[in-house]
Amino acid sequence: MESKTVENKFGENVSAGVKAEKKIIVAGLDIGTTKVACVIAQIDEDGKKLEILGQGKCSSVGGLRKGVVVDMDRTVAAIKEAVEHAKTYAPEEISYWVAGIAGEHIKSMASNGKAIISENVTENDIQQTLNIAENIQLPDNCEIIHAIPQAYILDDHECTNPRGMHGKMLVTYVHIITAQTMKVRTIRKCVEMAGVKLDRLVLEPLASSEAVLSQDDKDMGVALVDIGGGTTDIAVYFGGKICHVAIVGMGGENITRDVAQVLRCTVESAEKLKKESGCAFLPLVKEDERIIIPGFTGRDDKEAGRDLLGRVIEARVEEILSLAMREIMKTQRYDQLGAGIMLTGGGALLAGMKEKAESVFQRPVRIGQPSGIGGMEEMVSSPVFSTAVGLCKYVWDDIIVLKDREDKRAAVRALEEEKAQKELAAKAKENEIASKDEGGESGRSFFDPIKAVGRGLWNIITEPAPSEEKNKNK
Repeated sequence: MESKTVENKFGENVSAGVKAEKKIIVAGLDIGTTKVACVIAQIDEDGKKLEILGQGKCSSVGGLRKGVVVDMDRTVAAIKEAVEHAKTYAPEEISYWVAGIAGEHIKSMASNGKAIISENVTENDIQQTLNIAENIQLPDNCEIIHAIPQAYILDDHECTNPRGMHGKMLVTYVHIITAQTMKVRTIRKCVEMAGVKLDRLVLEPLASSEAVLSQDDKDMGVALVDIGGGTTDIAVYFGGKICHVAIVGMGGENITRDVAQVLRCTVESAEKLKKESGCAFLPLVKEDERIIIPGFTGRDDKEAGRDLLGRVIEARVEEILSLAMREIMKTQRYDQLGAGIMLTGGGALLAGMKEKAESVFQRPVRIGQPSGIGGMEEMVSSPVFSTAVGLCKYVWDDIIVLKDREDKRAAVRALEEEKAQKELAAKAKENEIASKDEGGESGRSFFDPIKAVGRGLWNIITEPAPSEEKNKNK
């Protein structure tokens, strides 16, 4: 596998391994609190389409808590099962593996880097600003997992792509995302123990955004709220750039446990009740609707109003959405989110979730599912697969979509090399002229003037007189 460092559409420098074959097979692993999902996709030779080949899903309950591994054996077993299931649809060799990471240990911050430009902005100048921006004081046991450029300022003027432009000072503003090193290593180790050679680790809300958000959404301003089993992931975009990411340590699992506690049933029964009869917005529940609560440990089933189940669910959903709104408000862009709120993840499938979210956020709300894909897309059309599909699309950008930018970078480098060669040729010519002038001066000896006088006298002596010349002519 050929490995090279490229810059993806987010401005990140990534190491992309690409097989020599025309078709590239990629796989995304969403390692969540309640499930592991694996999606295998194919990138065609033109790099214009991502075709879904297969998917696999397996329960990971007990292996992770709030997005963090707490039992490696269970997590490894869940990854293996999900991968094996996906490979029954797509047995081809995987060219590139990418996994997601989440958890409350994820933090984000702003940074910037400056560089003096000699004439035109080069790749080295941009890289220098990124290196400076990343050279920040981090908490112990933390590392940078993403460094995404937000804006380039060249001599006080903002530009989207400063490459090749003339200027004196370049400032790059960068969004830094960090994770705890030990948790990153644990995820990597679990994936490797499952027999997978991991190529890339990507923050899950960034991946989900690639699956469900359009560029227009990001340009207008949008907040993605991905409600998973153990966490709710938030990503806020404005002006086409990521503004803020956050992980709230609550999700669908918290709702299920609330139902089990209040209705006094098993967690499995509570999960079934939540999915089949639950509602997150009480006005949608009719007063006369009834539900059957399964008994356990020898107890009989009992009947209750559906509104009781609805009140339990709505209370926890409101708390989760309120915490998400608090994170969105931190961006100071809340009133500028022209595309509103996009809900995704398994929690978005809960009845009444859209209506409840609109009442909390006071903004238009949509339910997002994977889009912009081909092949067996019906297999991953649910919001449950948003992260796994998004991971494949994130890698797609790393490997294929960047080719155009690499070509442009190559063209810029060619121009720079041509200019450098011309400068060298001009310098060489100047040196040659200078050496000739110096050689002319230094080649004259002390006797040269005397020799010149001698040659003049000889010519006078040997030159015939005018009368003799006339006689000869006669």
